[in-house]
Amino acid sequence: MSDSTSTLNGTNPEPTPDPRAEINRANSQHSTGPRTPAGKQRSSLNALRHGLTGHVIVLPSEDHAAYQHHTRRLFDDLQPKGALEEQLVQSLADTSWRINRIVALETNLLTLGIHEQSANIDTAHPEAHAALAMAASVRDQTRALANLSSHEHRLSRQFERTLKQLREIQAERREKESDQLDKAAKILQLHQAEGTPYNPSEDGFVFSNDEIETCIRRKHHLREATNAYYTSRA
Repeated sequence: MSDSTSTLNGTNPEPTPDPRAEINRANSQHSTGPRTPAGKQRSSLNALRHGLTGHVIVLPSEDHAAYQHHTRRLFDDLQPKGALEEQLVQSLADTSWRINRIVALETNLLTLGIHEQSANIDTAHPEAHAALAMAASVRDQTRALANLSSHEHRLSRQFERTLKQLREIQAERREKESDQLDKAAKILQLHQAEGTPYNPSEDGFVFSNDEIETCIRRKHHLREATNAYYTSRA
C-alpha cells in the first residue's frame, strides 16, 4: 500500500529511521574522552573551575592541591558559620590566590626581561650587568607592570571590603550567640537548682547542655580570677 493510500485510509505511515541517530548512538558507545593534548588540556579545566561561579580560579600551570591547602587554611583560621560567611571566606581565598598570582607574574615578567636584555648589556661587572638588565627590563615592560599593579590594587581593595563585611557579620552573630548563651545558662541553672532536666531546644536554643555548662564554668572561673586579682591588690 502506498503512502498516499495510507493517508486516505486514516492511517499514518511508519516513520523512516534516521540513519544519523543510529550513527551517533554507535559513536557514543566508543567515546573515551579527549585524546589530543589540546583536548585533554580543555578537559582538565573542568576540574579546576570554581563550583559556585564556574570561573577558572586555578590555571593549568598552577598547583590545584596548593590552592585547596590555601583555601582550607583560611577556612580554618576564619571559622565561618552558615552559607553567607562561607561564601565570603571562599571569596577571600580566591581573591588572595589571584593577588599572589600577580606577584608571581611580576617576578616572572622581570626575570624574562632580564634574560632577554642580558645579551644587549656590554659590561664585565656582574652587579652592574644585572642592574642594567633589570632597568632595561622595567623600561620595556612599563605598561605591563602598570596593568598588573592596577589589577593588584583592585583585588586588594576587594579583599579588604570582603574581610570587613565578614568581620561585621561574624561580630553580630557572635554577639547574638553570647546573649542567647547567657540566657540559656540562667535557665539551666534554674533547672539544676530545682533538680529537673532541661532541654535547651524547647526554648529555641541551638546549644547543647555541655556547651551551656562550659559557659557557666567559664563565667565562674572569671569571677574567681577577678576576685583573686583585687584581693591581691588590697
